[in-house]
Amino acid sequence: MLRLYFSSPNNAKPHVVCSGIFLSLQKNIYLEKIMFHTQEKRAFLIDKAIVCVKDNAWLGEGFYFWYDEKDAAYWGLKFKRKTGYFNIYKAEVKSDKILDTVFNEEHYLFWIRQIEKAAKNFVVKTGTKPTLKEINDYFKDKGFWVKFDGILFQDISSNPEHYFVKEFQYKKRIQIVVYNYDIISNFVLHYQGKCV
Repeated sequence: MLRLYFSSPNNAKPHVVCSGIFLSLQKNIYLEKIMFHTQEKRAFLIDKAIVCVKDNAWLGEGFYFWYDEKDAAYWGLKFKRKTGYFNIYKAEVKSDKILDTVFNEEHYLFWIRQIEKAAKNFVVKTGTKPTLKEINDYFKDKGFWVKFDGILFQDISSNPEHYFVKEFQYKKRIQIVVYNYDIISNFVLHYQGKCV
């Protein structure tokens, strides 16, 4: 169950400052949701999410959780095949400091502006488009996302369940990257799957 709370205390505008970049948010968004973390099956159960440090991680170094259990299972089947089995853990994610690029238009437009501004500056300086690692390193080095506990993001899925209508992905494939582990609670094994 997803709960989003919108608030603007005393009719004042909440503000977030990100390394000199000013973002005026019209509403605070409180996220409270059970989400899913996929890992290869190990000889032991883990008791906390494992940080992703891969260069191709969409939103840089952090703890990744799926919004939908089916996407977590698909990820296990396709990308967590090393041991032949995968585990899906569930946890509650709660925060009022999420950059919500999926459901909040203002956050989405802010997100687009920051990515494009950084990418254009990179092109001007180097003459080439930045890689995913380079853009994430830029934001990390600048401490740009430090005011956020995480980022809710949607990408394009290859999961056939998202394509019941030919050539039309009508379902969102959503993940959150969590930068502040304190917003994660009740992390437990949800189920184990076999890679086919």
